[in-house]
Amino acid sequence: MIETRLLHQFIAVAEELHFNRAAQRLHMAQPPLSQAIRRLEHEIGAPLFERTNRCVSLTPAGTDFLATARKVLRLLDEGVEQTRRVAQGIEGHLTLTFINIAPYDALLGALQRFRSAFPAISFTMREATTQEQVEALEHGRAELGFMRPPGRTAPELRFESILREPIMIGLPATHPLACNEIIPLAALRDDAFVSSPRHLGQGFHDQLVQLCAAAGFIPRIAQQARQLQTLVALVASGFGAALLPASLAQEGRKDVVFRPIQVNAPDALRHVELLMAWNSHSPCPIRDKLIDEVRDAMASPPLIET
Repeated sequence: MIETRLLHQFIAVAEELHFNRAAQRLHMAQPPLSQAIRRLEHEIGAPLFERTNRCVSLTPAGTDFLATARKVLRLLDEGVEQTRRVAQGIEGHLTLTFINIAPYDALLGALQRFRSAFPAISFTMREATTQEQVEALEHGRAELGFMRPPGRTAPELRFESILREPIMIGLPATHPLACNEIIPLAALRDDAFVSSPRHLGQGFHDQLVQLCAAAGFIPRIAQQARQLQTLVALVASGFGAALLPASLAQEGRKDVVFRPIQVNAPDALRHVELLMAWNSHSPCPIRDKLIDEVRDAMASPPLIET
């Protein structure tokens, strides 16, 4: 393997076409420089210079290698500079995973400001369920995730609450209780419910079951769907009621109504959090800068009310 030091020495001789001047330029003695060039020629297997008592000139192979040496050193310098920029968190790539974050203007604003501040950072954005995000963070397939509280975590994952909102009931607009301003959850004990599968979001799923248990019944799940927006569509189609984050009420559908629920349960059970999560065992300066941006934007997480 040819050392970069040899490349610098070769370029100096090729540009000066004089070993003494090249040695002075490199702040070294002439004999070691001549030995270094012979070693380089030996490694390449071809003479790079024509040497006479009167002058030094490049051979055709030397002329070709000069372009190669300059290109190699330029690429190395560019690579070192890029590595520095990545280490400083001003260049690189981030993979973000998220549940539906469209209703969260403060979070979207933080992402937009970050992209404007660091245009050299590229993104891969992947919508995924909470459990899928946990697995992606565990296995290094994502740097940062935005999710509901998971049921299962790993010790290397860190979770930070960035927003808290009430859980509401979504009903078809034709439901007999749709006109009520507040709906006792116990009044829906005989209704069918729609929900996301437990294995895709165990923490949030179990929280909803516990809410119903606090109201005195176990919900009868008639249909399941991966995405909460799909659950809203199922509610509109009459498949059942759905316990959902209040942010979904902002979509303004006319075929579904969202109402606050009345249930004798702890406040923590009646609200759901949006979490920011990352793998603390995987250092990533770029990700950490984005985490700080989100923290600043969500310093006082708004409580979404209706």
